[in-house]
Amino acid sequence: MPAVTVDDVLALERIGTPDPLTTELRAVRQVTTAPHGLEGEGFPVRRAFAGASLADLDPFVHMDQMGEIDYAPGEPKGTPWHPHRGFETVTYMIDGTFQHQDSIGGGGLIANGATQWMTAGAGILHIERPPEDLVVSGGRFHGIQLWVNLPKRDKWVPPRYQGIEPHTATLLSSPDGGALLRVIAGDVDGHRGPGVTHTPITLVHATMSPGARVVIPWPRERNALVYVLAGRGSVGGEGRPVHTGQLAVLGAGNALAITADPSQDSSAAALEVLVLGGEPIREPVAAYGPFVMNTREELAQAFEDFHAGRLGTIPAEHIGH
Repeated sequence: MPAVTVDDVLALERIGTPDPLTTELRAVRQVTTAPHGLEGEGFPVRRAFAGASLADLDPFVHMDQMGEIDYAPGEPKGTPWHPHRGFETVTYMIDGTFQHQDSIGGGGLIANGATQWMTAGAGILHIERPPEDLVVSGGRFHGIQLWVNLPKRDKWVPPRYQGIEPHTATLLSSPDGGALLRVIAGDVDGHRGPGVTHTPITLVHATMSPGARVVIPWPRERNALVYVLAGRGSVGGEGRPVHTGQLAVLGAGNALAITADPSQDSSAAALEVLVLGGEPIREPVAAYGPFVMNTREELAQAFEDFHAGRLGTIPAEHIGH
C-alpha cells in the first residue's frame, strides 16, 4: 500500500505553509475504533464510522475499510446484485482489483488506485466482484467504500456513474515533502480533485513518512474526519494519538494537523490516512439496508419499488452469473 505513488514527492506541487496568525487548528472531539465485520459474500471489513453520530458524520452515512487482506487462490469474494437509492457510493481501491457493473450500463475494473463514484439517485442495481483472474490467483485486496448522502432535492436524480482512473487524482506534497496527498474529490489549497459530487465534499488519501507533519487547509463550513488506514500518529492541534482502524472526529477551525509517529509498526512503513469532510445537509435521515432516505415512508416505498422491478433490471450480459 498504496498503489498510486511517485518517485519524487518534492517534484509535485506543494500545499502552502500555514500562517500561524490566521490558522485555527481543529481540535479532536472524539476518537472511535472500527469493529471488524463481514460484507457481501463474506469479505472482511472494518466499520469505520461505528460509534460516531450521524450529526458528526453528515453528509456521510457509512464507510467500510475493505481488507487489507492477501487472498489465497479461490478465496476472493464480492457482493451479489443489490439495489441502492438516495445516496452515492464511492469505491476507492487502494491495492487490488474489483469489477463493477450496474443496471444503467456503467462499470468496469476498479484497479490499484482507481475510484468508482456511483450516484444511485432515484434507484439503481449494481454488483461488485473480484475479476475471475484474481479469484484464480488470489492476491491483495484493500479499499474503501464510502456512502455520501444526497439532500432531499437530489434523491430522485437519474443514476450516474463516474470512473476515476488512478492517474487523474490530483497529487500534492506537503511543504517539506514528508506527506503525499491524493485529492480524489473537492479542493485542497486551490487544487481540485476529479470527483464530481452532488453534495460538496473533500476526499483525500495521505501517505506520511515516519515523523512527518502536515497542516491541511480545510473550509470552516465543512466537517472534518481523519480515518487511519494503517500506522500510528496523532491528529489535531493537541496531538491526539490514533492508530490503524481509528476515526478522529474534529471540531471547528480552518485547518487540520496530522503527524506520523517517528516509529511505525512493522506492518506499516508509513502513516496512511483518509481525510474527508463535507457540508452538512442537516435533514432527517432514514437509512435501512441499501437505501438512505428522509422518511420511513420513503424507505418502505424504496423496498416496494425494488421488489416491483422499478429500480432497474440486471443486464442480459452480466457478471456474477
